[in-house]
Formats: sequence, C-alpha cells, structure tokens
Amino acid sequence: MEIKIIEIAQRIRALRDIMDITVEEMAEFIGCTVDEYIQAEEGKSDFSFTFIYKCAEKFGVDMIELLTGDNPHLSFYSIVRKGEGLPMKRRSGFNYYHLGYRFKDKLCEPFLVTAPYSEEEQDKPIHLSNHVGQEFDYIIKGSLKVAFEDHIEILNEGDSVLYDSSHGHGMIAVGGEDCTFLAMILKK
Repeated sequence: MEIKIIEIAQRIRALRDIMDITVEEMAEFIGCTVDEYIQAEEGKSDFSFTFIYKCAEKFGVDMIELLTGDNPHLSFYSIVRKGEGLPMKRRSGFNYYHLGYRFKDKLCEPFLVTAPYSEEEQDKPIHLSNHVGQEFDYIIKGSLKVAFEDHIEILNEGDSVLYDSSHGHGMIAVGGEDCTFLAMILKK
C-alpha cells in the first residue's frame, strides 16, 4: 500500500477545518512554525512521524486514519506477516513499517524501523523530537546512536531502551551500516 503525501495532507486539512482549529494552533501543538505547518498541510513537504502522531492526537483519531483514510477494524488480534507492515517513509530515509495498523483502539504504535547509515550525519548534532507517551526501542540489527536531550547512548544488537518520549530524543545509525529496530510508541 503506497501512502501519498498529498492525500495525507488533504485529510489533515479536512479534519482541521471540520474541528475549526487554526493553523497557528496546530503549529504550536506540533512544535513547528506556521510556515512549516502550512507547507506540510499543502503537501509540499513530507511529514515526520512526530508531525503525524501529534496531528492524530490533536484530532482524536488513530494515526492510521490520517495515513490511509481508513479506520482500523480488528479488536481481538491482528497478524501482520513478514514484509506486510504499513510502510511509512519519513525523515531522511528512515523506513517505518507499522505492525499494528489493522487493530483499533491501540494502546501502542508498533513499528519496524530501518535507520539509514549516513557518513555525513556522524559528526552533526542529532535532530531531537518529542511526543506524548513513552517509547521502547529494541535493536535487531546494527547500531544506533540515540540522543536524549544532553545524553548520548550507543545501542547495539540485542540492546533496548525505554524512555519518556515527551523529552527530546533522536537517533542515527552508526557503525557503517543501517540499523533495524523495533519501536513501540506507548500512548498515555
């Protein structure tokens, strides 16, 4: 299933209009400038995970509804076979595959994430984002450099971390190869 940026943008704008929320309110809630918000809502820029997650939170909808236009329907269990997660390509080459997109009223958002290795990012400050809840990341393959505000940690295969995601956090692959990890975003 391919997710088109313009379709996501249209759904976000429609919900904002229906709920009579201003662009300024949305930008403040998401933590971006009004211009950045407008660019995203017009489909002129891609969305970060945090942008979509916070829009869904503000609108009181499942983030899958913003991504696909459909509501999840399963409430007992949901199986996603290997390679069949809902793809999300966000943030400088990061690939997210939502592993619970068919399940409604989720208490968490499970993702299989691949962080691309980039030599040019190795010595730059890591971009931080935040969102409500907690996050659990388990490294499946490779190594991940994780920034938690002013703390830096290196996680390797088999390592995991649980953190309060309302604090600034960000990550990049290190060690010369892409990093694959399981990310569980736990809602409050």
